[in-house]
Amino acid sequence: MAFHEIRFPANLSFGAAGGPERRTEIVTLANGFEERNTPWEHSLRRYDAGLGLRGLEDLEAVIAFFEARRGQLHGFRWKDWADWRSVGSSRALTHFDQRLGVGDGVITQFQLQKTYVSGTESYVRPVLKPVAGTVLAAVGGDPKVEGAEFTVDSGTGVVTFAVAPDIGAEISAGFEFDVPVRFDTDRIHVSMASFQAGEIPAIPVIEVRL
Repeated sequence: MAFHEIRFPANLSFGAAGGPERRTEIVTLANGFEERNTPWEHSLRRYDAGLGLRGLEDLEAVIAFFEARRGQLHGFRWKDWADWRSVGSSRALTHFDQRLGVGDGVITQFQLQKTYVSGTESYVRPVLKPVAGTVLAAVGGDPKVEGAEFTVDSGTGVVTFAVAPDIGAEISAGFEFDVPVRFDTDRIHVSMASFQAGEIPAIPVIEVRL
Protein backbone atom coordinates (compact mmCIF):
# COMPACT_ATOMS: atom_id res chain seq x y z
CA MET A 1 0.00 0.00 0.00
CA ALA A 2 1.25 3.47 -0.89
CA PHE A 3 0.56 6.53 1.22
CA HIS A 4 -0.59 9.71 -0.47
CA GLU A 5 0.50 12.86 1.36
CA ILE A 6 -2.83 14.55 0.82
CA ARG A 7 -5.44 15.46 3.41
CA PHE A 8 -9.09 14.43 3.18
CA PRO A 9 -11.04 17.72 2.79
CA ALA A 10 -10.98 19.20 6.29
CA ASN A 11 -14.37 20.84 5.89
CA LEU A 12 -15.87 17.39 5.31
CA SER A 13 -14.10 15.65 8.18
CA PHE A 14 -15.41 18.36 10.55
CA GLY A 15 -18.80 16.69 10.87
CA ALA A 16 -17.46 13.13 10.96
CA ALA A 17 -17.86 10.84 13.96
CA GLY A 18 -15.09 8.69 15.40
CA GLY A 19 -12.15 8.45 17.74
CA PRO A 20 -9.62 6.10 19.35
CA GLU A 21 -10.21 2.38 19.78
CA ARG A 22 -8.33 0.02 22.09
CA ARG A 23 -8.18 -3.76 22.10
CA THR A 24 -8.32 -5.41 25.51
CA GLU A 25 -8.24 -9.15 26.08
CA ILE A 26 -10.16 -10.14 29.22
CA VAL A 27 -10.07 -13.55 30.87
CA THR A 28 -12.44 -14.25 33.74
CA LEU A 29 -10.83 -16.62 36.24
CA ALA A 30 -12.63 -19.37 38.16
CA ASN A 31 -12.68 -17.20 41.30
CA GLY A 32 -14.46 -14.38 39.42
CA PHE A 33 -11.45 -12.09 39.15
CA GLU A 34 -10.28 -10.86 35.76
CA GLU A 35 -6.96 -10.76 33.99
CA ARG A 36 -6.73 -7.99 31.42
CA ASN A 37 -4.08 -7.51 28.77
CA THR A 38 -3.69 -5.70 25.46
CA PRO A 39 -1.76 -6.70 22.34
CA TRP A 40 -1.80 -3.07 21.14
CA GLU A 41 0.71 -0.53 22.36
CA HIS A 42 -1.13 2.27 20.57
CA SER A 43 -4.80 2.94 19.96
CA LEU A 44 -6.34 2.77 16.48
CA ARG A 45 -8.73 5.45 15.31
CA ARG A 46 -11.88 4.93 13.27
CA TYR A 47 -14.14 7.53 11.66
CA ASP A 48 -17.22 7.78 9.47
CA ALA A 49 -16.57 10.29 6.70
CA GLY A 50 -20.17 10.13 5.50
CA LEU A 51 -21.43 12.09 8.48
CA GLY A 52 -19.59 15.19 7.30
CA LEU A 53 -21.47 15.41 3.99
CA ARG A 54 -23.97 18.25 3.71
CA GLY A 55 -24.86 18.31 0.02
CA LEU A 56 -24.26 16.87 -3.42
CA GLU A 57 -21.09 18.91 -3.95
CA ASP A 58 -19.62 17.35 -0.80
CA LEU A 59 -20.59 13.90 -2.06
CA GLU A 60 -18.94 14.57 -5.43
CA ALA A 61 -15.74 15.67 -3.67
CA VAL A 62 -15.64 12.52 -1.54
CA ILE A 63 -16.25 10.24 -4.52
CA ALA A 64 -13.41 11.93 -6.43
CA PHE A 65 -11.13 11.53 -3.40
CA PHE A 66 -12.19 7.88 -2.98
CA GLU A 67 -11.53 7.07 -6.64
CA ALA A 68 -8.12 8.77 -6.59
CA ARG A 69 -7.13 6.65 -3.58
CA ARG A 70 -8.43 3.51 -5.38
CA GLY A 71 -10.69 2.72 -2.45
CA GLN A 72 -8.77 0.99 0.34
CA LEU A 73 -5.52 0.78 -1.65
CA HIS A 74 -3.79 4.03 -0.71
CA GLY A 75 -3.61 5.81 2.61
CA PHE A 76 -4.08 9.53 3.19
CA ARG A 77 -4.15 12.23 5.87
CA TRP A 78 -7.17 12.89 8.06
CA LYS A 79 -7.78 15.86 10.33
CA ASP A 80 -9.33 14.68 13.59
CA TRP A 81 -11.07 17.83 14.78
CA ALA A 82 -11.23 16.44 18.31
CA ASP A 83 -7.45 15.93 18.52
CA TRP A 84 -5.21 17.73 16.01
CA ARG A 85 -2.86 19.94 18.03
CA SER A 86 -0.10 19.60 20.61
CA VAL A 87 -2.27 21.59 23.05
CA GLY A 88 -5.98 22.12 23.60
CA SER A 89 -7.99 23.98 20.99
CA SER A 90 -8.36 27.06 23.22
CA ARG A 91 -4.61 27.63 23.57
CA ALA A 92 -2.01 28.90 21.14
CA LEU A 93 0.81 26.60 20.01
CA THR A 94 4.15 27.19 21.73
CA HIS A 95 7.66 25.78 21.42
CA PHE A 96 7.21 24.04 24.78
CA ASP A 97 3.92 22.12 24.42
CA GLN A 98 5.33 18.58 24.26
CA ARG A 99 8.57 17.07 25.55
CA LEU A 100 10.39 15.07 22.88
CA GLY A 101 13.46 13.96 24.80
CA VAL A 102 16.75 15.02 26.31
CA GLY A 103 19.94 15.78 24.42
CA ASP A 104 23.09 13.69 24.78
CA GLY A 105 25.43 15.76 22.61
CA VAL A 106 25.28 13.17 19.80
CA ILE A 107 21.69 12.51 18.67
CA THR A 108 20.23 15.08 16.29
CA GLN A 109 16.89 13.45 15.43
CA PHE A 110 13.82 13.34 17.66
CA GLN A 111 10.35 11.93 16.99
CA LEU A 112 7.39 14.23 17.47
CA GLN A 113 5.01 12.86 20.08
CA LYS A 114 2.04 13.84 22.20
CA THR A 115 1.61 12.80 25.82
CA TYR A 116 -1.86 12.28 27.29
CA VAL A 117 -1.98 12.61 31.08
CA SER A 118 -4.73 11.64 33.51
CA GLY A 119 -3.93 11.47 37.20
CA THR A 120 -0.70 9.56 37.67
CA GLU A 121 -1.00 7.71 34.36
CA SER A 122 0.15 8.84 30.93
CA TYR A 123 0.28 7.61 27.35
CA VAL A 124 2.79 8.74 24.72
CA ARG A 125 1.53 8.79 21.13
CA PRO A 126 4.02 9.07 18.25
CA VAL A 127 3.05 11.83 15.81
CA LEU A 128 3.94 10.73 12.29
CA LYS A 129 2.09 13.26 10.14
CA PRO A 130 2.72 16.82 11.33
CA VAL A 131 1.25 19.63 9.27
CA ALA A 132 4.02 21.34 7.32
CA GLY A 133 4.88 24.81 8.56
CA THR A 134 3.26 24.41 12.00
CA VAL A 135 6.11 22.83 13.96
CA LEU A 136 7.77 24.96 16.64
CA ALA A 137 10.84 23.47 18.35
CA ALA A 138 13.08 24.45 21.25
CA VAL A 139 16.22 23.10 22.90
CA GLY A 140 16.86 23.81 26.55
CA GLY A 141 14.12 26.45 26.54
CA ASP A 142 15.65 28.26 23.55
CA PRO A 143 13.31 28.45 20.52
CA LYS A 144 14.92 27.33 17.26
CA VAL A 145 14.31 28.49 13.70
CA GLU A 146 12.96 25.96 11.21
CA GLY A 147 15.07 25.70 8.07
CA ALA A 148 18.13 27.23 9.73
CA GLU A 149 18.46 25.32 13.00
CA PHE A 150 16.15 22.36 12.45
CA THR A 151 14.10 20.62 9.77
CA VAL A 152 10.95 18.51 9.99
CA ASP A 153 10.05 15.49 7.88
CA SER A 154 6.28 15.98 7.47
CA GLY A 155 5.97 12.37 6.30
CA THR A 156 7.49 10.78 9.42
CA GLY A 157 7.34 13.41 12.16
CA VAL A 158 11.11 13.33 12.72
CA VAL A 159 12.73 16.61 13.77
CA THR A 160 16.40 16.94 12.82
CA PHE A 161 18.59 19.61 14.44
CA ALA A 162 21.56 21.09 12.63
CA VAL A 163 23.60 20.74 15.84
CA ALA A 164 23.14 17.93 18.35
CA PRO A 165 21.45 19.27 21.52
CA ASP A 166 23.77 19.49 24.52
CA ILE A 167 23.79 16.82 27.20
CA GLY A 168 20.79 17.26 29.47
CA ALA A 169 19.06 19.84 27.27
CA GLU A 170 15.33 19.22 27.03
CA ILE A 171 13.86 19.13 23.52
CA SER A 172 10.28 20.33 23.15
CA ALA A 173 7.88 21.20 20.37
CA GLY A 174 4.43 22.46 19.47
CA PHE A 175 2.62 21.42 16.28
CA GLU A 176 -0.53 20.54 14.38
CA PHE A 177 -0.89 17.02 13.02
CA ASP A 178 -3.00 14.66 10.93
CA VAL A 179 -3.87 10.97 11.36
CA PRO A 180 -2.65 8.48 8.69
CA VAL A 181 -5.73 6.59 7.51
CA ARG A 182 -7.30 4.68 4.63
CA PHE A 183 -10.86 3.97 3.59
CA ASP A 184 -12.20 0.87 5.31
CA THR A 185 -14.38 -0.06 2.36
CA ASP A 186 -14.04 -0.55 -1.37
CA ARG A 187 -17.62 0.53 -1.99
CA ILE A 188 -19.61 3.74 -1.52
CA HIS A 189 -23.33 3.12 -1.82
CA VAL A 190 -25.49 6.19 -2.43
CA SER A 191 -29.13 6.55 -3.42
CA MET A 192 -29.48 10.04 -4.85
CA ALA A 193 -33.14 10.25 -3.89
CA SER A 194 -32.54 9.26 -0.28
CA PHE A 195 -29.38 11.37 -0.04
CA GLN A 196 -31.28 14.50 -1.06
CA ALA A 197 -33.90 13.61 1.52
CA GLY A 198 -31.30 13.52 4.26
CA GLU A 199 -29.96 9.96 4.28
CA ILE A 200 -26.15 10.00 4.49
CA PRO A 201 -23.99 7.13 3.18
CA ALA A 202 -21.63 5.38 5.59
CA ILE A 203 -18.00 5.87 4.54
CA PRO A 204 -15.76 4.17 7.13
CA VAL A 205 -12.16 5.35 7.57
CA ILE A 206 -9.53 3.60 9.71
CA GLU A 207 -6.10 4.60 10.97
CA VAL A 208 -3.14 2.72 9.47
CA ARG A 209 0.10 1.66 11.13
CA LEU A 210 3.17 3.11 9.45
